[in-house]
Amino acid sequence: MRIRRTRSLLAVTALTALALTACENGTGTRDEGASALPGTPSASASASAAPTGGSTTTPAKVDNRDGNKSGTKDNAKGGSKTPAPATRVLCNGSTTRVTARPVPRPLNHMLLTVTNTGSRTCDLTYYPVLRFDEMQWVPRAAEETHPQAVVSLAPGESGYAGVLLSAADGSGDGGTTAEKLTVAFQGMTPNSDGGASATPALPAEGVYYDSSLTVTYWQQDREGALSW
Repeated sequence: MRIRRTRSLLAVTALTALALTACENGTGTRDEGASALPGTPSASASASAAPTGGSTTTPAKVDNRDGNKSGTKDNAKGGSKTPAPATRVLCNGSTTRVTARPVPRPLNHMLLTVTNTGSRTCDLTYYPVLRFDEMQWVPRAAEETHPQAVVSLAPGESGYAGVLLSAADGSGDGGTTAEKLTVAFQGMTPNSDGGASATPALPAEGVYYDSSLTVTYWQQDREGALSW
């Protein structure tokens, strides 16, 4: 009886070992089989399928391929939004129409109006340089009227400057009546030549001025030119 029990125990032990071995082999077989199933990528396949730095969708590739083209477009767009110097000109007697009209308010003032008659945007720089008849001195500019930016006129637009002709209290010297006015334009630097001058018509009775003669900087609107 003892021998039979020993043999039975050995048989059970052997069967258990075989079962464990089969399970281990079966698990390994299932893992290998799963990785080989269609549509289930292996680790190496997944790594090779993932986007890498060499794919055509990386920023580096896009920049290298389209960078020059997009830069050209941006430059072209920038040129259309902000005209290059070649597309802009100075406002002067050859590109504008200038009028000079005395106004009732403020007292003893005259308004200069410059209208762009050209086909390109023009810039009114600094202030107009006035000369009545053959006067030998240059009227001063009212520094408090200096604008924050250069006045630019698109075709058809107008810019303005106010002129104080004489002191309201009579304190000015050398008062005289002028029959002719010459308006000179400045260039990109103060007191430089801005091109052709203009000779707007004055009223038939002429314009009275004295040593108080003062002019504003160019303004974008009429109110700004006559508000000082």
